[in-house]
Amino acid sequence: MSDTGTLEEAYERLHRTGPEFDGWLSNHGPMAVEAMVRHGYDRDVHRWLDGYVARLDELPRGSSPVGTGEWREALGDPGRLGDWLAFFDRELRERPWRDVLETWWPRLLPGIAAGATHGVIRAGHAVHALLQLQDETRLAELGQALGYWAARWQPIAAFDAPSGTADPEIALAGVPRVPDQSQGINYRLGQLAEVAGWGPSVAALRPAAGAEQARARLAELADAATLRYTTHAHGNPVMLVHTATAPTAVLRTLPALPESLWAAGLTAAWAAGAAVTAAYAPAEPVTAGPELRSGPGSAEEVFELAVRHGDEHVIKLADTALDVHRRTGDPGALAAVVRAATLISPFRP
Repeated sequence: MSDTGTLEEAYERLHRTGPEFDGWLSNHGPMAVEAMVRHGYDRDVHRWLDGYVARLDELPRGSSPVGTGEWREALGDPGRLGDWLAFFDRELRERPWRDVLETWWPRLLPGIAAGATHGVIRAGHAVHALLQLQDETRLAELGQALGYWAARWQPIAAFDAPSGTADPEIALAGVPRVPDQSQGINYRLGQLAEVAGWGPSVAALRPAAGAEQARARLAELADAATLRYTTHAHGNPVMLVHTATAPTAVLRTLPALPESLWAAGLTAAWAAGAAVTAAYAPAEPVTAGPELRSGPGSAEEVFELAVRHGDEHVIKLADTALDVHRRTGDPGALAAVVRAATLISPFRP
């Protein structure tokens, strides 16, 4: 992680804005800048933010503080977003951040679908930054992430915990599609309970025996989703990014949590990835086009491609894809970023 202070400067700019804009779209700024700084693109951060911040809404104000005894009632109430942001700002000023995370992780995890999984993804980036360096600005970012997650807390339709024999690649291929993909994510996820085979498809994943295996399985989930993106992204190139970045966020959070909580992270991350797959997967895969068959270049070139492209989803996918490539050596992980840059419109700050 860079020690130039660029990330702190970026967070300070972003913390004057809200976690959402244009109704309910997620503010990806904190996630993208954390990835850019970590990969050595400090010099590009403020130029990128100059354009991105112009999209965003102001920080929402609270109206009624969330009390310690009423948090259950306030969970999942987007009208309390400002209240939740204030609650976690206070929590992180008064208690060690790892204690706050340990308390709230099992409370928030069942609502992992929050903000189309952006609650957990933003929290994962924040924890990753804090594990490198703890300061007030990074603590504030964790508070913003947890507050957003709490306000948008959203469970996934009933499913069985993993108990099968399938590896992640096979399990993802077995997830059924929702019948109507004509509207937004909440409408699509609302169909899951009635989809034949939904519960069994989630149960088909091979479970983890112990904490270390849970961590390994989370990495395998991110690997499988990233490699699958190249042939399935046309279903929805933006939303299917989260099948890879959500398990990556949980994986990056594990070092800050007791091992007793790791298995629950695996179950929730898998359910989230499966749900987004069911909601947005295309009817049929496609073969890799000529832009991929010619080769994606090195990992460094691919991340630079993502930064030059500028879209926040391409940057976040590149961040995950580089982890996948380091683990697997599979060039398909880098090809996924090229595919995303082909399908998603560039952002020019």
